[in-house]
Amino acid sequence: MAELDTIDVLPRLNSPSPPSPTPAALAIPDITVADGVVGTDRADAPGKKSSRQRLLRGLQRISSSPTLVQLGRPRAASSPYGMHGTLSCVSLASTSSPFGQPSTSSSYFSHVSTTDGSSPPTSMPGSPFPESPKYDGIESVLAVRKVETAISMPTTAAVPAEVRKKTRVFSLWANMPHEIKIYVLSFLQPKELVRASRVSKEFYDMCFDGQLWTCFNASEFYKEIPAESLAKIIVSAGPFVKDLNLRGCVQVEHDKRAEIVVKACKNLINATLEGCRNFQRTTLHSLLKTNVKLANLNLTGLTAVTNVTCKIIATSCPQLGMFNVSWCQHMDARGIKLVVESCHKLKDLRAGEIKGFDNRDVAEALFKTNNLERLVLAGCDELSDTALRIMMHGVDPEIDILSDLPIAPPRKLRHLDLSRCTRLTSQGVRSLGHLVPDLEGLQLNGLTALTDAALEPILNSTPRLTHLELEDLSQLTNSILSEHIAKAPCAPMLEHLSISSCESLGDTGMLPVFRACTSLRSVFMDNTRVSDLSLAEAAAMVRERASVTPLPPTSHPVVGLNLVVYDCANVTWTGVREVLSRNAEKIKPRRVQGFSAVTLPPAPPSEIISLKCFYGWQMTVDEHTKRVLRGDAGAAGRLERKWADYMQANEEAGVTGAGGRRRRRRAREAQQVHANEEEGGPGAAPGRRRARTAGCVVM
Repeated sequence: MAELDTIDVLPRLNSPSPPSPTPAALAIPDITVADGVVGTDRADAPGKKSSRQRLLRGLQRISSSPTLVQLGRPRAASSPYGMHGTLSCVSLASTSSPFGQPSTSSSYFSHVSTTDGSSPPTSMPGSPFPESPKYDGIESVLAVRKVETAISMPTTAAVPAEVRKKTRVFSLWANMPHEIKIYVLSFLQPKELVRASRVSKEFYDMCFDGQLWTCFNASEFYKEIPAESLAKIIVSAGPFVKDLNLRGCVQVEHDKRAEIVVKACKNLINATLEGCRNFQRTTLHSLLKTNVKLANLNLTGLTAVTNVTCKIIATSCPQLGMFNVSWCQHMDARGIKLVVESCHKLKDLRAGEIKGFDNRDVAEALFKTNNLERLVLAGCDELSDTALRIMMHGVDPEIDILSDLPIAPPRKLRHLDLSRCTRLTSQGVRSLGHLVPDLEGLQLNGLTALTDAALEPILNSTPRLTHLELEDLSQLTNSILSEHIAKAPCAPMLEHLSISSCESLGDTGMLPVFRACTSLRSVFMDNTRVSDLSLAEAAAMVRERASVTPLPPTSHPVVGLNLVVYDCANVTWTGVREVLSRNAEKIKPRRVQGFSAVTLPPAPPSEIISLKCFYGWQMTVDEHTKRVLRGDAGAAGRLERKWADYMQANEEAGVTGAGGRRRRRRAREAQQVHANEEEGGPGAAPGRRRARTAGCVVM
């Protein structure tokens, strides 16, 4: 009975149900259910009488249910059966034969009875069961309805679900190879990778793949990333990390976190631990011992660095090429000597603020190496002239009779920083002459004892010099600029020059420099005696250089020269105006040889000057430069003219005598016009303006 579908038996219309007779009065055979088909048993088994009774009672209750009366089946015009005594059991769950065959009837079996009861019983078409016998008076027992129309059944069978064709949705990311996914994720920044790892487990595994973390630079987001996440990233990508930059990451200063980093990273090539001041000594030594491929090591400011650390580096890191131990207070130059003698590939040594460089053995070790290309000894107070001479030409070198110069192999130094080595004098610095032909950068800031004689041999023998810093050298004169720098072999290549706080230098020395050094990109002349003439000469030099390469129509000017002239008493607003006017003025491009007949129209300059001057004028200068850089030369020119009128009226207002009231009124009007111009001019959008008063000067 569990497999039997719901049997819908409706009462006969317009006729009351007769009283139910006793089961004994009915000669109804057993009704069986097999494979969802209701049939009859020809042999009446007495043991199944109770089951037959329960079935009849259930059919009677179903027929009297009010829910079936409300189905409202449509009435057909004619009945498919000729007689009115028809019994029909309709399955409500299936519309096809339970045997998988099409059926033309709406029921599994149908019994047709006539009025005289002489018609033989019929079986359902297509049914495998034999014909059932006729039962008279069944209508009096069961309240049945007359089937008035036949329900059309489908003539085809449905395709099984497992055979049915399924439509596949193609996912580009799901079908992409793992290598390509990693390559796509490699374009994300570390912060973006951490955010993307929250999407799913697949993204989590890919975002923490070691191939994406071969270069781990935490200096850009070390303030935002938690210590646990930082340690987790390093552990996940530990074997793959080759470039590790933990500059300023105080999160890893804890002992356990530092040990995690040390155990995870064993293939480092570049390591920067600058700023990790509380890094433990044992942890640092373990890191150095396990990474034998280190090529660049930056330990700036670490208190854990000692001479023992340098000894471990000398024995464990033979591939070391850059070594930075500046401001390491617990070591001296003897540790530097161990590293220099053992690491034969060392080319970059930075040991600022390190003590003990007056040791002759250390200087002799640096001389014998002769592999260094960059040497930074800034702030080494103990460096003496004798030690510097030994570094350059060794101990007791042979002297050339003709030139009176020591015979020694030239040094390979390209960058040398001796700033704030206060014990050095002209005799020691002079030893650099003719021994550093490849020198490109020289910093001698703060050597107050230097004179022109110390720089003459250096400038005459360094044709590749591009950066020269001579700040706070009070004993230099203008002749070193006009006679040596302007006429030196390096003059056409010089790009950076700093003479800040050289109070004895002025226009006499700088004018020849601007005429000869046409490749200058930055000049620092603050707190010197230069005047407006130097500014005008610098503007002419940049304008001449810009005329060679005219600006394309769709491009904007760029800064070609950074000029610093604040705290210069001889620089007035007239010189500043000269620079501003040249920046906004169009130039006529120089005619190329062979095309002299072609006249090129004037165009904005391709290079301008970025000026740092007196703080009271700096706001106007910055606004003018901003307008020129965005291509609005007209607005820049108007600002320059209004500012000039304001400055001129302001000067006139300070003059005593007749007409003083009129000059002061003109100064106030010029100030008002200049303030309006700074706020966008007459056509500026309406809005809240800056508060102004006529009694104070606002730049």
